[in-house]
Amino acid sequence: DLGRGDHMTVVAAMVEAADALLAALDPGQRAAATWSFDDDERRRWYYTPTDHGGVPLADLDTAQHRLVWRLVATGLSEPGYNTAAVIVGQENVLDRVEGFAVDFGRNRGRDPMLYWIAVFGSPSLDGPWGWRFGGHHVSLNFVVAGGRVTSMTPSFFGADPASAPLLGPHLHRPLAAVEDLGRELVRSLDDAQSNAAVLSSAPPADLIGVNRTVLTEGDNTLPLPLLWRGRFEAELDGLLATMQTRLEASLGGTPDELDRLSFSTTPKGLAASAMTTDQHEILRSLLATYVGRIHDDLADEQLAKVEDRIDRLHFLWAGGTEPGQPHYYRIQGGDLFVEYDQAQRDGNHVHTVWRDLSLDFGGDPLAHHYTEGSHHH
Repeated sequence: DLGRGDHMTVVAAMVEAADALLAALDPGQRAAATWSFDDDERRRWYYTPTDHGGVPLADLDTAQHRLVWRLVATGLSEPGYNTAAVIVGQENVLDRVEGFAVDFGRNRGRDPMLYWIAVFGSPSLDGPWGWRFGGHHVSLNFVVAGGRVTSMTPSFFGADPASAPLLGPHLHRPLAAVEDLGRELVRSLDDAQSNAAVLSSAPPADLIGVNRTVLTEGDNTLPLPLLWRGRFEAELDGLLATMQTRLEASLGGTPDELDRLSFSTTPKGLAASAMTTDQHEILRSLLATYVGRIHDDLADEQLAKVEDRIDRLHFLWAGGTEPGQPHYYRIQGGDLFVEYDQAQRDGNHVHTVWRDLSLDFGGDPLAHHYTEGSHHH
C-alpha cells in the first residue's frame, strides 16, 4: 500500500481548493454547502436529476464555478476530470433528445447548472472531513482522515445518450471504454465460462445497488420514483412508475432472472480464477477505466489492491452481447463492487458505479484494517 506521504500532495490540494471555495461563498451559500462531518447527509448520494444536497452551480457566479471545478479536479485524474466535465455538458444534448420538454417539476429538467457541491467538516490535512460533487449522472464522494484520502467511493458516471453523433465519422461516447472492454471480456469466454458468467438473457432496468448507502443480501432494483430526494406530486410520480414498468416489460426479463441478479455478499458469476491470462488482462484494463477516474496518486494504490485480489473477483453478465443490445455487468470480490447497466433508452443510456463496500463514504478505517488482516468481509 502507498504510505501517508503519497497522499499528502492530493490532500493538500483538496484542502487548499476547498478553503478557497468556502471563502468565496457568501453566508447563505456557505450554509447551504456545509454540514458537520457526522451528519447523515454525508452518506446520501444520488445519480438522478434531483437535488443532490449542497449548493448548486445555479446559485453561484462564474468565478465560484471555477473554484468548484478546481476542487473537483483535485480528486480526479485528467481523463476522469474530462469525462466528468463532458457528462455535465451533455445535459444540453439530452435536453434536445427529449425535445426540450422534460422539467421534473422545475424550470428545466436537464440543466448543466444543477450540479451540487457539499463539504462535510472543516478542511484540514488530518481531517476527518469530506466533500461531494453531484448532479445527473455524476456522483463523486471523497473523505480525508489521518492525512490520507481514505475513501473515494461511491464513484458514479453515467451518460444519456451513451452514443451520439458528432460531425464527421466519430461518435460522442463518454463511457466507451467501460462498454467496449466489458463486451470484449464476455465475448472472449468459452461455453463453460459463459454458462457461469451470463445469469440472465435480459439486463435489469437499472443498477441493482441503485443509490443505497449500504448493500444487503437480496437487494435488487428499486422503483424509479424512490431514486429522488423526496417524492414528486402524484401525477409525475405515477408517470415515472409507468415509464419503469414499460421499460421492464420491453427488456423481457423474468422474475427468476431478475432474482438471479440480486446482490449477494458471495459474488456471483464467473470467478477470475477460471479465466485465462488474456482474459485477466481484459479484466484489469476494464477495472482501470473505473479506478482511473481518480487522481493518479490515489489510483495507483487502488489498482494495487485490485491486483492483489484479482483471483477473488467474479464477473457477471446479463443481456445481449452485440452493440446496441441492452446489457448489464458486475465485477465483485472482497470489498470491490462495480456495476454497469445500459438498458434504458433502447440500450443507449448507461449507468456505471465503482464502490468499496467497506469504505464507501469513509467507512470505518480501523474496522477495515482488522477485517483485511483476517480476510473476512
